[in-house]
Amino acid sequence: MDKIEYRAVIKYLVLKGNTSTQIKHELDSVYGVSAPSFTTVKFWAAEFKRGRKSLGDDERSGRPKTATTDDNIVKVHQMVLDDRRIKVREIAEIMNISKERVCHILNQDLGMRKLSARWVPRLLTLDQKRVRMNISNVMLAQFRHNKCEFWRRLITVDETWIHHYTPETKIQSKQCTAKGEPAPKKAKTVISAGKVIATVFWDSHGVILIDYLQKGKTITGA
Repeated sequence: MDKIEYRAVIKYLVLKGNTSTQIKHELDSVYGVSAPSFTTVKFWAAEFKRGRKSLGDDERSGRPKTATTDDNIVKVHQMVLDDRRIKVREIAEIMNISKERVCHILNQDLGMRKLSARWVPRLLTLDQKRVRMNISNVMLAQFRHNKCEFWRRLITVDETWIHHYTPETKIQSKQCTAKGEPAPKKAKTVISAGKVIATVFWDSHGVILIDYLQKGKTITGA
């Protein structure tokens, strides 16, 4: 669907009194993944509420570098803060500047880059985050009180999965073959043949203890 048609739908729904969130939900239910981002919907909804009539882009004026103004940098930054997944193309359309200029603002002026989300074992709840923050504040106070004693007594712990298997070496897999016979084939060993969780304790001097969880046992977090 053309961007002008999307804007026409947004304008129609604004005139009906729908909020930006309601408009986004309506577009998603009809157009799915091809629907514009919430940032785009929010921008055009605000424009039409201010009385804008035109659905087209504003005329571009001046040289490309004139797009890198302090005002544009602030606007681009706010768009990214509102929607971390917003696309460069969407910012360019909203700001009516080139994608190259948007990339320049993001990378050079704002020092930002887009990274894939990092997989973590679990996402903490607000209460868990609050507990960790309180513990961190207590430990920070102890560190400031006596740094040497703090490092001497501090013990930390972490857990990791260790994958284990006993591969057969290429020498061990050697076979006698007659002249002209093809070489024997050997399938690669699957790394996840077995695994065990190891709990490692260490201090400033090195590893103190490595504890391997027995098969069938579970660890319950405090």
